[in-house]
Amino acid sequence: MRLIDSHCHLDFPDFAEELDAVVQRARDAGVERMVTIGTRLDKAPRMIEIAERYPDVFFTVGVHPHEAASATETDFVTMRELAAHPKCVGIGEAGLDYHYNFAPPEVARRVLRRQIGIARDLKLPLVIHTREAEEDTAAILRDEMERGSFQPLMHCFTSSRELAETALSLGGYISFSGVVTFRKSEDLRAIARETPLDRMLVETDAPYLAPMPWRGKRNEPAYVAWTARAVAEAKGLTPEALAEATRANTVRVFSKMAGAAP
Repeated sequence: MRLIDSHCHLDFPDFAEELDAVVQRARDAGVERMVTIGTRLDKAPRMIEIAERYPDVFFTVGVHPHEAASATETDFVTMRELAAHPKCVGIGEAGLDYHYNFAPPEVARRVLRRQIGIARDLKLPLVIHTREAEEDTAAILRDEMERGSFQPLMHCFTSSRELAETALSLGGYISFSGVVTFRKSEDLRAIARETPLDRMLVETDAPYLAPMPWRGKRNEPAYVAWTARAVAEAKGLTPEALAEATRANTVRVFSKMAGAAP
């Protein structure tokens, strides 16, 4: 089974001591490519270093909603410059998080809209984080899509069927993480079952949210196979068929991957 981990955080300190081993375990598990996702612009040099070190690792640049309060105009200029790197395949992780509210909601909404604008201008996908902010997320996606099309990717989807339907109606994609493997995630598995096969991705969000049977431990890209199996079972597919579809979808979304090694 060949897979792509569409969302991980290889620059996080959790992996600093054994990054070579983590990447090799992913390869051994059939993970062909990994996308390490940006959360802060000051971390971008490390993202670039990792992507240039490993031919099968790509990256995005963005301001996570937890960091929105500190975003500056310079950050948005820098984001555009960094996105020109041949291995930068998207913008984000952007979005809204009203659970922690590390940024005032009006600031978070403004920073999200700015990143949508950059993704639209550069024709790159936007990796979206949303938590306890479904109505505002849906409203912004609809409003911004009317201003001009862009490619939304709902990362680590754990929200409602209504938000899934909104994202899909706007041409978006939905990515499922290890949460889909949890015993009490039947509602999420139902959403996975109903999501069109050509509009879904799989991810780890490593080092977070390790799937069963690794729940509670540090997650890593190799474990995306467990998520893929759970989604395949929910959809009544073989793991190989699910892997083939999500691999194709990921390359379609992150189109700068196309033709790149490996």
